[in-house]
Amino acid sequence: MARFEIDGLTEEELIELNQKIVARLRFLREMNSHVQMLDFRIGERVRFKPDGRPEVFGFITRYNRKSVSLIADNGGHWRVHPSFLTKVVPEDQSQPARTEGSVVAFRPPESKRSGR
Repeated sequence: MARFEIDGLTEEELIELNQKIVARLRFLREMNSHVQMLDFRIGERVRFKPDGRPEVFGFITRYNRKSVSLIADNGGHWRVHPSFLTKVVPEDQSQPARTEGSVVAFRPPESKRSGR
């Protein structure tokens, strides 16, 4: 690893260096998230454990910049970092898992107008 002498840098140069370091760290984190996302597919069944709540099971519906969106079995919508997700393996290994093209039941949207 290269060594840099920062003691001789001006305040402006230090600020510019800091901005470049922060940008590089953000890029590396986003790349890490992207690589983890590639382990999952849209429509795949997953689970995760939110703090202080029971385990949530659902299906992935979308890739976001740093997370994936999923619809839980109870109809809830979640955005979760892929590092918290675990693939759900079907109980019967003799049947292949249905992931892509699986049907997900959606509740119809509730009317926002009252009296209808």
